[in-house]
Amino acid sequence: MKQGYFKKRLQVAGEQPTHFKPVEMDQRHISNNNDREKGKYALIKDSDDFQQGLYDKPLPCFGCGIGWFSFLIGFAFPLMWFYATFLYFGNYYRKDPRERAGLAASAIAAMGCSVILFIVVMVLVFGGR
Repeated sequence: MKQGYFKKRLQVAGEQPTHFKPVEMDQRHISNNNDREKGKYALIKDSDDFQQGLYDKPLPCFGCGIGWFSFLIGFAFPLMWFYATFLYFGNYYRKDPRERAGLAASAIAAMGCSVILFIVVMVLVFGGR
């Protein structure tokens, strides 16, 4: 409901609304437009003193990260999936959280590869009889 509704109800009831008093502003926080024209602002940081953030650096392996690189190369060399799985379970992604998705994808691919390899071995060992 609107504020006006509550204000009217309080006035009808004879009570004075206390929560509708105007807020007094602290004079220290009010800026004067004349100060802008006079140039009284202090420079906080120099424009040449730019610091890069942690995630502004490009990822290794051609910018796509170790996880996704291992995932893509794993289709030709499946051992790369197992290498990335080792990194995933070793919490390598704590260094850079952007690596987590690629390492997880490689771990899932390694699990799929292991299941398929297990089925192929079982068929070859027990299927020939």
